[in-house]
Amino acid sequence: MLATLQKLGVIPSFNRPGVSSDNAFSKSLFKTMKDVPNYPKKPFTDLAMASEWCLEFVNWYNYEHSHSEIKYVTPISRHNGSDVLILKKRKLVYEQAKKRNPLRWKNTIRNWDCIKEVGLNYQKKRETQAWAA
Repeated sequence: MLATLQKLGVIPSFNRPGVSSDNAFSKSLFKTMKDVPNYPKKPFTDLAMASEWCLEFVNWYNYEHSHSEIKYVTPISRHNGSDVLILKKRKLVYEQAKKRNPLRWKNTIRNWDCIKEVGLNYQKKRETQAWAA
């Protein structure tokens, strides 16, 4: 296997299982892919079937799946800027809920401000860096 990979110009990774420093974005995407309810239980019968499933997944991922790292909006709304209005409305709903029932809220509402930078586990990395400094 190693010889075949080298012959094809593929550089193999020797990371421990479960360590995603090799290609974190791909591994994160594959995990999301495997977690969707319609993930196939059996192998695809042909390339056309696999391509069709992947196209459906990409459409769902970009247009329907709310991502936690971008404040629970879809990638398309983040890309086209409509997340700004979505997050403003969401913040207003939370503020109104807090006014109606202040005992339910110990602290402030969740931060629904738009984020400037997007990355894989970006917030966790920033918190870790701040703690280490």
